[in-house]
Amino acid sequence: MYGTDEHAVSASAADRDAVVRELRDRAEILDALYRFALGQDLKDAALFASAFAADAELDFRPAAARWGGRPPVMAGRDTIVTTILASFTGRVDTTHQVTNPRIAINAESDSGAARLTALVEAQHLLTADHDTFALLKNPYDVELVRDGERWVIRRMRIDNTWYTGDPATIFGA
Repeated sequence: MYGTDEHAVSASAADRDAVVRELRDRAEILDALYRFALGQDLKDAALFASAFAADAELDFRPAAARWGGRPPVMAGRDTIVTTILASFTGRVDTTHQVTNPRIAINAESDSGAARLTALVEAQHLLTADHDTFALLKNPYDVELVRDGERWVIRRMRIDNTWYTGDPATIFGA
């Protein structure tokens, strides 16, 4: 589930072109998660949507279970974007910080497939009352596919290591 390889780049240093291609892919893979995070923070639907494949799936259930939440799995880029932005816009201010990314690219896949694990700290504050908040430290498990020159999220599973504040008020119970 989490990226635990003992190296970052799998391409041979002797094959300079392969190393450059892999480094570009790694940057694009990580950028998909950055688009996900910043798209939410800016409430930018186009940027947020650009992170996902049309048939994407987002599973927030493991994180929500920590405080008794029972959200459904969100399926489809449009559903994910509409659901999340509708629940936050004008009501919740967010900031996301992404760290500890680990990437594994499946070179055997014809269409391009990759897996990304990262640790994301997400701060959520009620817009009308910043004293009501939820600060979450979440491990992300992300499956991605190639979309032309960029990569997009096909499946995202969000777990929770710890939280402080009142996530039930932010997300619902």
